[in-house]
Formats: sequence, structure tokens, C-alpha cells
Amino acid sequence: MAAYVISEVEVRDRAAMEAYRTLAAQTIAQYGGRYLARGGAAEVVEGNPPARTIIIVEFPSMARAREWYASAEYAEALKFRRDALERRLMFVEGAVPA
Repeated sequence: MAAYVISEVEVRDRAAMEAYRTLAAQTIAQYGGRYLARGGAAEVVEGNPPARTIIIVEFPSMARAREWYASAEYAEALKFRRDALERRLMFVEGAVPA
């Protein structure tokens, strides 16, 4: 079953963000992930807070998403993430069709 990594981000440092983004994209592909949404316009229609930048990545399974997140390759990207952006990160298991 597919799993989704959903990030809400606020950029703090553009240069660090570009470095993080490049490394993260390489590792996502390496672990079988693919971007479904990456920084398009987001609109909150109910609730708070205001919309931030949203990134959604699909992995083949929750195990693979967790493997990516814990990988040595992604750890290199995380070195830039600390300065690049503030984020909330969620892992969501795909729903089983009814």
C-alpha cells in the first residue's frame, strides 16, 4: 500500500533551501518516491493557520518512506534543512479502496 509524506514548509533561507531541495529530490527518487505536489498554490478553505508551501511525495510503502527518512543519503539533505526551512512533516498511509 502506498504511503505519503506530506510537508508544510516555510522557507527561511533560499540558498539553503535550494541545496536541500536538490539533495532531497535525489534521495526521494533513489528510494522509489515521486512528487505529487511540490509548492503549488495552496488555499485553506476551512480552519487555521494560513496555507504554507505544501509538498506531497508518494512512496510505494510506509516501510520504504521510513527507510528513506532514516537513510544516510537523506541525512546529508537534512544538514541543509535545519537552516533552509521550518516544517511540519507527516507520514500518511494510503487508504484501502472500498
